[in-house]
Amino acid sequence: MIPEPTGSPRSDAFAKIDPKFQMTVRDHVHRTLRAAILAGRFATGQKVNERSLAEQFGVSTTPIKEALRQLETEGLVEALPRRGVIIRFDMGWAEEMILARAALESMIAHLAAKRIGKPAGAELTAIADLMAKATTSADADSLVSLNEQFHEHIHRSSRCGYLAKLIERQQFYDASIRRVIHMDPAERQKALEEHIAIAKAIVTGDADLAERQMRNHVVRSGETYLNIVFGSKKDIGRE
Repeated sequence: MIPEPTGSPRSDAFAKIDPKFQMTVRDHVHRTLRAAILAGRFATGQKVNERSLAEQFGVSTTPIKEALRQLETEGLVEALPRRGVIIRFDMGWAEEMILARAALESMIAHLAAKRIGKPAGAELTAIADLMAKATTSADADSLVSLNEQFHEHIHRSSRCGYLAKLIERQQFYDASIRRVIHMDPAERQKALEEHIAIAKAIVTGDADLAERQMRNHVVRSGETYLNIVFGSKKDIGRE
């Protein structure tokens, strides 16, 4: 499902929740709505219809309300008196999320370069090698999975539990948008070059270079995201 670049609402409904998810309905609804908001499927200022969402998910309005309260704490929606819940996420908010993630990821990369051991370094290099093969074969699905593995491995190698936890709220696009990004041959090649450079800096213990490479990578990929979701060509700044 490819997100529309203008941030306009989508007409397609959400799929009903499979019974196996019934024990975690609230979390499932929260994750699904969050991804939809970040993908631009709701317009800024749009009122959220709780009853319609409940029907689409095949649940009561209770988990919808709970999920919306959680999204409000993240600043993505806002409950207004006599107006209900509206979408607050916009391009400005997205830019801040990108910059916040860039700051966190770059510091994690810095510490990973100082703390990574030889076995973990070899594994990071191996992941980068697999990314090279997937790039050559234009395997977007594999690249999405390998990208997640790459960053998660750096998080583990840094041994930064607190920073890794903070970064969860700064994940500004989901697998569907990553897949769209990786369909572009030029983007695939650029991302590969950046990942290889980051891995090399971390494995060789160059903490300052790893920090700089990671920040530039996150910001540049964030700009690509802004272009897909908001149609923005804005440069939000890189070193």
